[in-house]
Amino acid sequence: QVQLVESGGGLVQAGGSLRLSCEASGRTFSVYTMGWFRQAPGKEREFVAAIRWGNSITNYADAVKGRFTMSRDNAKNTVYLQMNRLKPEDTAVYVCAADLFGRTMTQRAEYEYWGQGTQVTVSS
Repeated sequence: QVQLVESGGGLVQAGGSLRLSCEASGRTFSVYTMGWFRQAPGKEREFVAAIRWGNSITNYADAVKGRFTMSRDNAKNTVYLQMNRLKPEDTAVYVCAADLFGRTMTQRAEYEYWGQGTQVTVSS
């Protein structure tokens, strides 16, 4: 089992920044990829970013490329999502996920463990 706990969400004005954190516990040695997804009201959960635990290779959705940066701290079993130049359309619940098998990085069906999520609201 892998447990994931997100933090760092909040309310920010358009153009501002937030940093989300996701701390993993349990069988963290078996995690291959960590990802961030988001879900806005009335919409499906969508891929935002992911990072390979072993070599820090990252992958980003087109909507956030150049604005969001995902990183990891192995010693703390924590991944981060630095979000800059936020837009109202970034408003969503952001959820952290863990994949044990290292597949495409972008497909939510490939992630076995999920956190509870943290709300990000961007005002215009």
